[in-house]
Amino acid sequence: MDAQATHMQRPVREYTTQDFVQLPETMSVEEALRFIRDHRTGSHGLIYFYVVDAEGRLTGVLQTRTILTAQPNETLADVMIHRVVAIPEAATVLEACEFFVLHKFLAFPVVGRDRRIIGVVDVNLFNEEVFGIPKTETGDELFQAIGFHISEARRASPLAVLRFRFPWLLITIAGGTVCAFLTEAHAQTLQHTLAIAFFLTLVLALGESVAVQSLALVLEGLGPKKLTLQWFLSICKREALTAIPLALAIGFTVAIIVIALEHELRAAAVISLSIAAGVGAACFLGIGVPTLLHAAKLDLTIAAGPITLALTDVATLLIYFTLTSWLL
Repeated sequence: MDAQATHMQRPVREYTTQDFVQLPETMSVEEALRFIRDHRTGSHGLIYFYVVDAEGRLTGVLQTRTILTAQPNETLADVMIHRVVAIPEAATVLEACEFFVLHKFLAFPVVGRDRRIIGVVDVNLFNEEVFGIPKTETGDELFQAIGFHISEARRASPLAVLRFRFPWLLITIAGGTVCAFLTEAHAQTLQHTLAIAFFLTLVLALGESVAVQSLALVLEGLGPKKLTLQWFLSICKREALTAIPLALAIGFTVAIIVIALEHELRAAAVISLSIAAGVGAACFLGIGVPTLLHAAKLDLTIAAGPITLALTDVATLLIYFTLTSWLL
């Protein structure tokens, strides 16, 4: 088990192959098909073709069926999938396994810091060389086998778990630290009106819950599609129609609770208004953060959650303290 855990920490670049096709994004579909025929590689099972810009940086990916059904005069930039999931050069075998299990793609490009392709890891070759799984296994069996080895490696290597999870928890720690400074900066406000401190945890909980709901809806809608301004505006409009009545309903409910507990109408109005504003901000953070990460071609499934929640905590707390300080 220790030997396998050590093996899983080896660099994934040791298992890359140069058996892939790289195409410039300015090339037409007709030219690309001719290029593929003239530059056959040793593999007969190519599934993906990778598209690069003039400087050789990875910008998109094409499936075989896409390039076969596209119009001959279309450019690859028009038909490619812009969001490419790529494995960093510094990744370990364990981290590469996570990519296979999470996305269930049959191959991944391995890229350097400059987004240039260093090689490709293929699920069949990867399984055969790393785990000794024969190519006769079905796709589901291959991914299940990788998942089994991940769980085994994680149980055997606590340091691997730490390395995988800790960097993203740093974002949460940073957000919590900022929230602590905000709370300290508004200590006089908290001492002046105890009702503000009483509902502090409610502010954070509501903001995070709403942000997670918006985040889930956006992740479902994004998929591999190309990000456009029209799509972003439409999702903002849709979320605004949800966020406004949601914020008003939550604010009204909180106002009733404050009146029942504190018997202060002014405090109830200010606190409910602050919470409503924070909920509205949380909705749009749930949209904005994954959209920006998608535009930056980062892995949403790993990064979106911690970043969105950390920013939501800071934003809702800042709105809450600012409005209550001014109005109470």
